[in-house]
Amino acid sequence: MKTINFPYIAAGLGLMLMLVVMRGQVLGADGETVMPLLTLLVVSEFCFFVNAIAVYIGFKQIKAIGFQALYTITTLLCALLAVRFLFIGIALWPL
Repeated sequence: MKTINFPYIAAGLGLMLMLVVMRGQVLGADGETVMPLLTLLVVSEFCFFVNAIAVYIGFKQIKAIGFQALYTITTLLCALLAVRFLFIGIALWPL
């Protein structure tokens, strides 16, 4: 796999796992989340790092070859997903 394709893969994986996390953090009738809390935290952390790496690779590639609309939009989507997963992980963390 070439690293140039990583932002596309990270965006797809991030969107899919965002759905999993959003469904999993819903509170049930007993007051607990549908998915175990540790699972939600691990998925959020994993997706944050994957998307942060994709942003790094994407901006490095954009700087090297110039502006490409689809690639730039995908890189920005990865940046938004990374920020969102960061905030989800912080919100889920029990203090």
